[in-house]
Amino acid sequence: MNYPIPPLANDLLLRAVNRQPVPRVPAWLMRQAGRSDPQYRAYRERVGLGLYELFRSPEHAIPISLLPQRIGVDAIIMFQDILTPLTPMGADFAFNPGPVLAEPLRRAGQVKELRAYGVADELGFVGETISGLLRELGGALPLLGFAGAPFTLAAFMIEGRSPSEDMASVLAFAEEQPEAFAGLIDALTALTTDYLNYQIEAGVHAVQLFESIGERIPRPLYERYAQPSHERIFSALRSDVPSILFVKGSPYPELMLVCGAAVLSIDERTPLSAVQAHGKVVQGNVDNRVLASGSREDVAEAVRACVAAGGGVGHILNLSHGILPRTPFENVQQFVSTARKIPFPVPK
Repeated sequence: MNYPIPPLANDLLLRAVNRQPVPRVPAWLMRQAGRSDPQYRAYRERVGLGLYELFRSPEHAIPISLLPQRIGVDAIIMFQDILTPLTPMGADFAFNPGPVLAEPLRRAGQVKELRAYGVADELGFVGETISGLLRELGGALPLLGFAGAPFTLAAFMIEGRSPSEDMASVLAFAEEQPEAFAGLIDALTALTTDYLNYQIEAGVHAVQLFESIGERIPRPLYERYAQPSHERIFSALRSDVPSILFVKGSPYPELMLVCGAAVLSIDERTPLSAVQAHGKVVQGNVDNRVLASGSREDVAEAVRACVAAGGGVGHILNLSHGILPRTPFENVQQFVSTARKIPFPVPK
């Protein structure tokens, strides 16, 4: 479908979503406002606040979100955390430095104790951040909202921290207490739908759903829990705002194709053509490790190759996952500046 494009000075991303011609590929990066940016680190040091406070304060979340604007990105994504909507449920994560839950979710009784709530009542600071960003942007760029996918959120809650590589506790919970696990996914699916619609009502121009542990989810559990939650969420979002599904590792691209999202964000192991052949708009897929460890020319070459593979229609340039903390900021700048210099049609 064609999504309405509001009047923006730079509407390249939304035109790409509609598969319209663009003079160059639109580009943004996951975690573009974060630790690789020296101005972000300086801001954190100056205000002396932890992540928990920064996420909940529009006064700080707004200027941090806007930091990447100076390097020429084609979209701003709000500075927030995927765990934010869990606190009012009764799962309040502290950051020390990574997220830590006081009591991991391991019993069916704990699932029953989680509470439903009104997103506007409990997460008003997110709406204030969005409103403030829209004022500051003044129509310059599209603003993206986002949320964590239910399986990813459940994994954080069960492990009580960033999920381990084998996710032993998560898989054991799903196998040994399937009714409780299904109930948890259902509750998180309803919450995530409300949360994303709240962001849309606040004025974001697109939303992204992050299945940040996608490559660790065994296919039977992905088919039973993750995929249905994606489909339920996308089918319930307001239809005039485009949605993006990001699944880390994109292990099951054929399932992503039928999730209902307008855009699929894939990693470097999945060819862009595998998605585009089905008429889908694609986002990605430069390897974030190239930015972290490669030279500036390595980054430029990776960008040129990705843009060429995208073919000039229905492609949003991004990474395989978020910017790694060790990434030199010069390489982030090179990613964006290279993309801005490649006109369409892509030279042979």
